[in-house]
Amino acid sequence: LIPYVNLKMKMYEILINIWIAIGVITFFTLLIISAPYGRHLRTGWGYSLPKKFGWILMESPALYLMWLYYFLYDGFQNIVLIFFLVIWSIHYFNRSIVWPLRIKKDGSMPILVALMAFVFNAINTFFHGYWFFLMGKQYDSSWFFEPVFIIGFLIFLLGMFINIHSDNLLMKLSKNSESNYQIPQGGLYKYVTSPNYLGEIIEWLGWAILTWSISGAVFFFWTIFNLVPRAISHHRWYKQNFKDYPVDRRIIIPRIL
Repeated sequence: LIPYVNLKMKMYEILINIWIAIGVITFFTLLIISAPYGRHLRTGWGYSLPKKFGWILMESPALYLMWLYYFLYDGFQNIVLIFFLVIWSIHYFNRSIVWPLRIKKDGSMPILVALMAFVFNAINTFFHGYWFFLMGKQYDSSWFFEPVFIIGFLIFLLGMFINIHSDNLLMKLSKNSESNYQIPQGGLYKYVTSPNYLGEIIEWLGWAILTWSISGAVFFFWTIFNLVPRAISHHRWYKQNFKDYPVDRRIIIPRIL
């Protein structure tokens, strides 16, 4: 049994290290080349599909694959793991179902982008499933009283609130505007260009702490790898397209970045 466990651990470490290396490469690549969807959509990326369908396609694996792992490995027998599944599902149900259906503007995204995001979410969910059921610590009900859980959950809730509130402000602006894009106002948009991304980064920091997991920590760093370059691209785009864009508005972290 011990050699088998060590083999699983070694395999997990190798895969995680490879995944982190890919994340670092992705970060520097995205600093140079903006992902071609949304306001950064451009030709030359192959066939496209409707934006709403693309978002559902690429985000939903994190929802249904996690539930699949729980069914396969009897995850519903552990109250702590059930709680993890609930808050994970709330986020991804909003991200993969509710949010895409609320998008006002018709549009498209390259199939390649949707497929890459699909693969990312599938791999990320795999690492979490592997940790929860084959690698991780044995969570029991006392975990709810651990400082890391309490602190992490509060951070997770704060990040979710910032993320959803900021998205709602963007959708309200889109609904009330006849043109494609306007300068967002209200909430943390007073301080940064992409508070929705800041909220998501905070959310997954909280997740990494409350689960106290390698998979959660790596997901947190991957969130930074994906969203910080995107926020930088957004900030640059707004400054290029709006001469009256607030000069004191930072990119993603108030007063810092």
